[in-house]
Amino acid sequence: MYVKRKTINTKVSISGIGLHSGIYTKVELHPAHAGSGITFVRADLGLRIPALQASTTALDHATTVGRDDVSVGTVEHLLSALMACGITDLDIHINGPEVPIIDGSAVPFMHLIDAAGVRELASDIRVLRITEPIEVVDGNKSIRITPSNRLVIKYKIDFPHPTIGKQALQFDLQHDNFLKKIAPARTFGFKHEVEKLRAAGLARGGSVENCIVLDDGGVMNGPLRFRDEFVRHKILDLVGDLALIGRPVVGEITAYKAGHALHSKFVEQILRAAEAEEGAPAMAARGIESFA
Repeated sequence: MYVKRKTINTKVSISGIGLHSGIYTKVELHPAHAGSGITFVRADLGLRIPALQASTTALDHATTVGRDDVSVGTVEHLLSALMACGITDLDIHINGPEVPIIDGSAVPFMHLIDAAGVRELASDIRVLRITEPIEVVDGNKSIRITPSNRLVIKYKIDFPHPTIGKQALQFDLQHDNFLKKIAPARTFGFKHEVEKLRAAGLARGGSVENCIVLDDGGVMNGPLRFRDEFVRHKILDLVGDLALIGRPVVGEITAYKAGHALHSKFVEQILRAAEAEEGAPAMAARGIESFA
């Protein structure tokens, strides 16, 4: 199964503070030629980093890609928007170490891509179709994919907090569905964890303007955009992490209490299975050609 490769029509940009670094950065999305893939370009250093699983360097409360000790952090919200829009080829120029958090959701990136316009390229990309179940388990956390003719995500979470508790949602990935139901869901964090995160060099740019903050009693900066905004954001993160496969994927995914670290192991297992079945195409998706 193949689909048309896609890029954007014109250059667009967005600026803001990084959630974890606290550094103000500018991101420019540039059209790219067919077959080039999605690439982060550290404009301040002149280094290109493929948006692929092989580039993943850190998963501490966000997904980071890097190369030669240079990295770009919190890539998942932008990548989820690109995946929802079907973008396969794009240069993402950034002048700092982290993608801006903006409002904590993927909506600003969806609007940016839609403003630029999306166009088909004169070549196809092979869809990764799951043929056998793949599962990754870590204690009581799990994520599994089974064959399907479309990408379906069933996500469940369970937090010991009165505002979150148990939440579950099923979602079929396509542009309008993502824009309305998933993209607006914001990242979230707990007030009691902030000092610990900042001591670890994280959450330096976090605020009530760019993330849902919860204390013991509830949401400190409500109202929520959805009653179950928390599980919707988990789906948003997973879509962004799946983008690191390097091509579209179809299958039915069931996730329970997963997060970036388990998403990453899951993507790696998918790529290994694809490599065993397909050979070279999956090897390229893992970034082996890019780093040769």
